Amino acid sequence: MIIPKTIHTVLITRKRDIHFTRALRIVMNRPLVVCGPSGTGKSTLLNRLFAQHPDKFGFSVSHTTRKPRAGEVDGVNYHFVPMQEFEQLIERGAFVENAMFSGNRYGTTAAAVAAVAKQNRRCILDIDTQGVKLIKANHPQLNPVFLFLAPPSIPELAKRLSGRGTESEESLNARLSAAKSEIKYAVEGGHDVVVVNDNVERAYGLLEKVALGESIEGDKLPVYEGL
Repeated sequence: MIIPKTIHTVLITRKRDIHFTRALRIVMNRPLVVCGPSGTGKSTLLNRLFAQHPDKFGFSVSHTTRKPRAGEVDGVNYHFVPMQEFEQLIERGAFVENAMFSGNRYGTTAAAVAAVAKQNRRCILDIDTQGVKLIKANHPQLNPVFLFLAPPSIPELAKRLSGRGTESEESLNARLSAAKSEIKYAVEGGHDVVVVNDNVERAYGLLEKVALGESIEGDKLPVYEGL
């Protein structure tokens, strides 16, 4: 049987569309781990992503032992728990990753990731480099996409953190020290994609493409003085 050329073209196009849809579904089933120093704009970009795509993504709500900041809601921004309860969760193996920063613990439970998957949404995790390393070492089956959100420079990062008006000199120095460690890991190639937040609109455009399953080249990390 000879298939007319126009029909043959349509069949090939449909097959390509089916393969693309399947490939896209596989990517969207992989959690997206967004990592980056405090002050790089993760919350700003992720809040916008969720607002513009309310049915496509779900945020994995982490646990923390720190006190809520103004405007933060328990169960929405974090699950705020006492240290004893957090340590009990660690003993039960409840966490996919957890880390200590400035005397407070932070962690993501397997239940939180599963809760997002049950909603047929792509799970977004906002975690630090310690968490990234733990996921790679202990939970490779999650097979997430690791995206590093980088600051344009260390001085600019310090400026952004100071501008919050919530950091003491001690906490600012601690965050900058942690930022340098996170950047060093990124320089070593610890992430799949790098986005430099030197412009909010541009950075959001790249993050959105990655979140929606598109393949992008990403940015090259700037040369950071003082590392």
